[in-house]
Amino acid sequence: MIAVPQPTQTHMLAMPTHLLTIEEYTALGEPESGYTELEEGRLLMSPSPVPDHNYASGELRDLLKQQIPDHLEIIQDIDIDLELAPSDQPGFSRRPDLVIVDKAVRQRIRREGGIIRASEVLVVIEVVSPGSRRMDYRTKHAEYADAGIQHYWIIDLDGQVSLMACRLADEFSYQDAERVTGTFTTAAPFAVSLRLDALR
Repeated sequence: MIAVPQPTQTHMLAMPTHLLTIEEYTALGEPESGYTELEEGRLLMSPSPVPDHNYASGELRDLLKQQIPDHLEIIQDIDIDLELAPSDQPGFSRRPDLVIVDKAVRQRIRREGGIIRASEVLVVIEVVSPGSRRMDYRTKHAEYADAGIQHYWIIDLDGQVSLMACRLADEFSYQDAERVTGTFTTAAPFAVSLRLDALR
């Protein structure tokens, strides 16, 4: 076990000398700039997103907040444990732009600590950045499906803003709907209508 700073601190991260468990990863805290993710125990560093990305994420959060059921809440830019490995093994953690979870999840974390678990996520949402296209459409698409997250929405700002809704079709793969522009409307996992051009 390595000695690490408390999770609330912002600091320069020292690169670990071994593959990290989820517990070790969460103990690292926040870097001074950008953000981190964990891929099979390997620490990944990413720069901060561009303003268009953050604007779209913020607007989408506001639009969804007005429409989701009362027992749910939307949380922005937060680590989730994909639960793809035992707790004592090198782990997987991603930092989606938005997740929709039951309000009880934050209460659990207050009581027990830790981070949001994939099994607690109803919808995971990524806004595609110029350097994240392959990651969002392929790598995270596969990982979120493997983690059993029922709904994955990909927002693409390239050209006309679009949304691709992916729904878990079996234990390990998504069924991808056609990309939607203009207004995205769905009844699953709850009724929502989003004017996508508002994200520009």
